[in-house]
Amino acid sequence: MSELSARRIPSLDGLRAVSILLVLYGHLCGTSGFWVSHDAYRNGTGDLAGLGVLVFFVISGFLITSLLMSERQYTDSISLTRFYLRRVLRIFPAFYVFLAALLLAKLAGLYRLDTPDFLYAATYTVNYYPNHPWPIAHLWSLSIEEQFYLLWPLTLKLLDERTALRVAIAAIFIGPLVRTGILEWTFHMDPRNPLADMTIFPAMFDYVATGCALALLRPWLLKQTWYLRLTSSRWLALTIPLILLINRGRGYTLVLLGSLVVNVCMALLIEASTRHTGSFAGRLLNWKPVVFLGVLSYSLYLWQQPFLDRESQAWWTTFPQNLAFTFIAALLSYFIVEHAFLGLRRRLERVTVLPARSEGLTSGSSSGPASSLLETGTRASPTE
Repeated sequence: MSELSARRIPSLDGLRAVSILLVLYGHLCGTSGFWVSHDAYRNGTGDLAGLGVLVFFVISGFLITSLLMSERQYTDSISLTRFYLRRVLRIFPAFYVFLAALLLAKLAGLYRLDTPDFLYAATYTVNYYPNHPWPIAHLWSLSIEEQFYLLWPLTLKLLDERTALRVAIAAIFIGPLVRTGILEWTFHMDPRNPLADMTIFPAMFDYVATGCALALLRPWLLKQTWYLRLTSSRWLALTIPLILLINRGRGYTLVLLGSLVVNVCMALLIEASTRHTGSFAGRLLNWKPVVFLGVLSYSLYLWQQPFLDRESQAWWTTFPQNLAFTFIAALLSYFIVEHAFLGLRRRLERVTVLPARSEGLTSGSSSGPASSLLETGTRASPTE
């Protein structure tokens, strides 16, 4: 675990652990044998699984933008080739092994999946695919991530930081408007229309853009006394029940003011968590078991969907074995599939990794652009 503690932004793995726990709990509710029904879960807390995914989005935008801005600082450029190669080595192997396993399960008669299901999944376009079946339903979020990876690095390469910040801020306000438009349009057409909850990229990019804006604004924000006091205050903990309250009231499709408040709160919590690792929350988020759960979150996210299926009565989707199978599959994916390519990725990084300020990488210092919390081995989102 020494590498985990030395090469990652403080607290981000812990935040990913919290996010994946929200997803797991949300998808467990309503499964056979679990003590919380799906109706009780939705009426009691709102969609916590969806909230966990939104946290992943904000973290992803923050990390990727910070990495790319750090590269520009040291090299005066951004290498799209290196960026996409690192993404491919990190994301694709586990993802396509998961799809291959689903294909085998289909051939064995365990799941009903059609050719379009695999085509949309394999091309990361599930977020444009209405009525997608449960085993691939979670891939809408990974589709959002891949579309972000495709567009945002190119945007940062072509634009200066001030213009890129304007783009990110515009996206923060446009996203809720797009969601509102989709809801209003589809409701008047047909309340049961599958487009009513479509997670197309323009309807969801405000969450990722919030993390991007935080990374771009951070060098300026860290010079502001009010910001340092705010993100050091114990009162900031009140943002957590506020987020949960808004999530309970608006569910998965947070719109307009509610989503803007949630985005700001998430950004502040990320800032506080990464800078104040000595606090109770910081120590908890950086506790080794929590860190490892965060490291495992990508594999957990991939593999939980087939087992945590509330519409199935199969023995492998019944609690508690469904949760056990999820962790077993995730551990196999991480230690067998992902590790096979992590070595290649590390060798690539030894050639291309940027020089880093040691005080920022290992201590969580807030000095320098993006706090010098950056290097290419760091992870944040399910796909990091």
